[in-house]
Amino acid sequence: MGLRGPVIILGVVALALGVSAAAAQPSAGYPGIGRPASPKEIAAWDIDVRPDFKGLPRGSGSVAQGMDVWEAKCASCHGVFGESNEVFAPIVGGTTRDDIRTGRVKRLTDESFPGRTTMMKLSSVATLWDYISRAMPWNSPKSLKPDEIYAVVAYLLNLAEVVPESFTLSDANIGEVQQRLPNRDGMRTDHGLWPGRTLGNGGRPDVRAVACMSNCVTEPKVASLLPDHARNAHGNLAEQNRMVGAQHGADTTRPGSGAPVRAASAAAGPANASAAAGAAGAAGAAALALFNRHNCSACHGIDRKLVGPAMQEVARRHAARADKVEYLGAKILGGAAGGWGAIPMPAQNIPKADADALARWVAAGAAR
Repeated sequence: MGLRGPVIILGVVALALGVSAAAAQPSAGYPGIGRPASPKEIAAWDIDVRPDFKGLPRGSGSVAQGMDVWEAKCASCHGVFGESNEVFAPIVGGTTRDDIRTGRVKRLTDESFPGRTTMMKLSSVATLWDYISRAMPWNSPKSLKPDEIYAVVAYLLNLAEVVPESFTLSDANIGEVQQRLPNRDGMRTDHGLWPGRTLGNGGRPDVRAVACMSNCVTEPKVASLLPDHARNAHGNLAEQNRMVGAQHGADTTRPGSGAPVRAASAAAGPANASAAAGAAGAAGAAALALFNRHNCSACHGIDRKLVGPAMQEVARRHAARADKVEYLGAKILGGAAGGWGAIPMPAQNIPKADADALARWVAAGAAR
């Protein structure tokens, strides 16, 4: 009887140690590799919002609040009213009140209307909320708070006349808004791209491929070449593509060339590129590195307009200013509007030393 207490205590301690050791072990399916993810790690990764709105955080945002966020963080790329088509396809347009009533956007089947906006194709409000949450704004993804995302989505829905100006979108009413989305019935699931009985296709896959088991090509090579008679039929493709996205166009002035090249380099031409390279010193090379590091090239070309003006065009306009370095540095850090068109440039959150280096580079002519 005297030993019973210590034996029980030791048994409990041994059991606790065993549980701790088991928790510290890696997953049984992959012995010796990794460790189980912690609840906080899973929560940071599991941020998707499903079409049934599972995963949607609590929050709300009004149309008016969304307009403020939009003009500060979104309009520089997408336009004040989501209509910009200079770099990205427009978000708003092409839908009607009749589409809201029927749930199908009629213009998607109208061959005389070639435009395709986000609101025309969107079948779920959750998709819009989820994408903005993950990827926007492009220069600071995942920086928007849930209430800001609700507000931005409300603003876009108002531009598409889905909700009124006085509307406040929230996790409580987003399901009701889904029932007014213009193309809510536009997504089909019977094609089997997403197998599963819950998607309405009975689990049938869209293809029934047979694996190659003999004489298989293991290293396929994909190439694209223009025939001589088609080369430069419409000018050099590399000069016509924007430096946004993965495809920049091939230099069609070179026979046999199928490799993509950066449009700005191709536009310069061999003689101009050589002269620019000779003129660029250490300061210019450092400024070019900053130009790319801070993603200035997403909106500005060096010698041609993209969303905003070309850097060399900015240099020419302000060449006569005595305070051009200070002036340009202030515009980079503080933002600007109205000087080069309808789309404003937001304030850039970069170190002042970097802004000053970029300003000096532009003031000196923005040479490559």
